[in-house]
Amino acid sequence: MNKLAAKNLGRVLDLLNERLVFERAGVRLYDKVLSRMRNSGDPRIAALFERFEQNRNEEKEHEEWLEEQIRALGGDPHSPSEKSILVKAEAEGIEHVVMRDPNLLHDFHALLTAELSDNAGWELLMELASEFGDRDAKGEFKKRLHEEEKHLLTVREAVREMSLQEIRESFIDPG
Repeated sequence: MNKLAAKNLGRVLDLLNERLVFERAGVRLYDKVLSRMRNSGDPRIAALFERFEQNRNEEKEHEEWLEEQIRALGGDPHSPSEKSILVKAEAEGIEHVVMRDPNLLHDFHALLTAELSDNAGWELLMELASEFGDRDAKGEFKKRLHEEEKHLLTVREAVREMSLQEIRESFIDPG
């Protein structure tokens, strides 16, 4: 991370803070969704629980890792930047969907949106580290991007399966 930070410490701290804001939001989203999943009583949902819990735990690890990196570079992981405030507003919009609407399919759609953004953010960090020759940072970013890609696949599959089931049920009972 030091090689990348040597190029522009302020901007690197901003980028790390942006990711941190989104990872914190991801943990809150997963906490709320996991609570609803736990209470759903649906065996299809129960079958997904462990994978979603693993996603949540990895999001928490990403959050803690980012906080450590920011501190190691002399930054404050609780100090907002102009860009992190915008990212926070974006994350709050996604959180709003989950907080106001107890439909698990809608929750999964919101998580899918969050995971897409997460993937893009980690990919950007990895590409920057690569461009500036910071192999260590690139490896760390790549590790987390790989985890985020698995999160995306898990959530995308859940959305697909639940959407198909909802459509199938509408054909059986057109209500």
